[in-house]
Parts: sequence; structure tokens; C-alpha cells
Amino acid sequence: MSNEDSSSPNEGPSHEAPSASSEPSADEGDPSVPEDVLTSATERLDADEITLADNEEILHAMSELGPVYEMDRSYFVLGNYDREPIRRLNLVVDRLNRRSDAYAFRMVDVRGEWDNSIQKFCLIADLVTSLVGVAEKEPSGFLVEQGLLVGTEEYFEKSHVLKREYEDKDHPFGWMQDGVFELFEGEGRLYRWRTETDLVEAAEELP
Repeated sequence: MSNEDSSSPNEGPSHEAPSASSEPSADEGDPSVPEDVLTSATERLDADEITLADNEEILHAMSELGPVYEMDRSYFVLGNYDREPIRRLNLVVDRLNRRSDAYAFRMVDVRGEWDNSIQKFCLIADLVTSLVGVAEKEPSGFLVEQGLLVGTEEYFEKSHVLKREYEDKDHPFGWMQDGVFELFEGEGRLYRWRTETDLVEAAEELP
């Protein structure tokens, strides 16, 4: 699994989700979370496996994503949380958050104790209008999520990848990831960059 759930990132998105005054109970629900969102979240899980604690964790996570429901466009940004790559990841988040009708965030910005990070990814991915991956080699930071992006039609259709290019390296990512990039390139949703200026410009091209 990638290091998407690592703690203590350098910076967060510029928008702040409204904080709840108290934890919602599983019976009460959370009035700030649309009913169809809760339905989508719970249907992602096997009903037999949802405990009271699981349900409360879902409600808490969804309530933190208020701007996703309020803005016309939302971007779930994926990438590497190591020291240098996260700085570039934050450049993308910041650039997207400058749009007046948009909210961009990273997985780590949605707090909570999750035993299954793939479950967390899927619940969040269901809500947003776009998934954006910032790909850098060794590690690219979201290898497992890349598989989910191309393996789930509804995710693939709203995904975009910002792929870093390296001088004197024809295949720095390996053949498996190259295959993923080719799929996105075929759909016109692969954006190449070398410098941080290129990365910011690529982010500005995202719909």
C-alpha cells in the first residue's frame, strides 16, 4: 500500500471543512452529510461487516468533507508524502484551491482511525468530481490507488494523472505503470511535467 495515510504532512488545503460540535451517533446521523452520500458510503461496505464504530467513523469522515458537497468541483489529490514530493503535491492542491468553485484535498486531510485504507479511498473517491494523481518514480506514492483508478470504471472516467518526466530515462516507472499511463494518455487525461513550474501549469489545465 502507498503511504497516503502517513501522518504529519507539511501543509493542508486552503479551505477548511466545518468542524462538528459533537460526534454524531450512528442512530442520529449527521445532518450536514447528504443522505445519498451516506447511502453510497455504506453500500461500499458489506452490511454484515459494519459495526457501530465503523458507522460512526464513516459519519465523522463524511462530515469533515463539507466543502465537497458545497463546491461545484472537488479534487481528491493522490501522491507521495515523502518530504520533497509532498511539497509538490501541495503545489497542486494549492493551485486547485485557488479556483473559486473548487475544493482540493489529500487523503491525509480526512482524519480518523481506519483499519482499511482502501476502504477509506473508495468512500472518498465516490464523493469527488475528480481524482488527481501526481506521479513520481520510486515510489510513485499511489501504486495501489492507480490499480483502483483503472480497474473501476467510475473512478477511471473522472481521473487525471500528472506524470513527472525524467531526462535520460525512457521508462523510469516500469512497464506496469507505463501501461496505466498509456490508458490515461489515450483518454487525453495524462499531463507531463519536469519542473515545478510545469507541474503548476499542468494543474491549471485540469478541468
